[in-house]
Amino acid sequence: MADQSAVLVFASQKGGSGKTTLSGHIAVEAERAGDGPVALIDTDPQGSLAKWWNERSAARPAFARVAISQLGPGIEHLQRNGFRLIVIDTPPAVTESIRQVVAHADLVVAPTRPSPHDLRAVGPTVDIADAYRKALLFVVNSATARARITGETAVALSQHGVVAPVTIHHRVDFAAAMIDGRTASEVRPESRSAQEISTLWTYMKGQLARIKGPQSGWQPVRDLTTSLLSPALAEDQFDDDAGEDDLDPALLVDSVLPDQSPTGSGGALPPIEIPSPFQSGARPAFTPRQPANGNWDGIDRRKSDTGPPPGMPERRRVFGRRTASTH
Repeated sequence: MADQSAVLVFASQKGGSGKTTLSGHIAVEAERAGDGPVALIDTDPQGSLAKWWNERSAARPAFARVAISQLGPGIEHLQRNGFRLIVIDTPPAVTESIRQVVAHADLVVAPTRPSPHDLRAVGPTVDIADAYRKALLFVVNSATARARITGETAVALSQHGVVAPVTIHHRVDFAAAMIDGRTASEVRPESRSAQEISTLWTYMKGQLARIKGPQSGWQPVRDLTTSLLSPALAEDQFDDDAGEDDLDPALLVDSVLPDQSPTGSGGALPPIEIPSPFQSGARPAFTPRQPANGNWDGIDRRKSDTGPPPGMPERRRVFGRRTASTH
């Protein structure tokens, strides 16, 4: 039965990314789609997922009270008892406990809001997933409709992992439905929120099929075109003509994913450069500063870094950890 069971771990260093909300919605959607039985595990000390489940009147998904120290035996017990999907919520911090949870994952899901702060916080989650060689799936969550930064966030994340082709937009019904232990799919099955969650779970099933293999019984998804391009979701896509207040993409360049490796290996992720077609020509061309004596023609012909051009002062600064020779 273990080969037929799958473990989804929702992890993100950034608080407010929507891990708990997505955990509950995906678990319920899996049951609604006939892919259960599903068990929930809450490893967050705040217990938000457990509190939500206690408000539910429906018996499924089930809730398993498992300590992190007993996570391995707990998952095996659930698998032996026929649970096909195990969804685990984690706290919003990079701690040793999160690494222990990720070690048991088949698929790590990292909800990410479209903002520079959330993008900068992605690095540690990527490092943990890489350290344990776990598949990682980014989900752009709580996005504003017709905002350019939503698309730019997906482009930035795609440089470091798989991004779900389904954007979860910011809507009140996601949070409002969870007040009494339900989900948006249960309150309004025909809503756009329900459609997004349904399509996201369909995609996740396809990812699990690739990870677990054909013997697991998970069916790969051959075509998501109909779901992704349906007219019901068309209005939620960002539009170049919309009058939204976009963030400057320059905020995302060279600072999206700094080196925050929890292992201390120093494996910094490369900076991300985001194309900015709507800003072309917005900045003036660079004009080199002429020295006081006027002897430099403005062309730097140096073959190696030998300091500033003749007549120019040294203005560079060294940032980060000092070397042994620096005093």
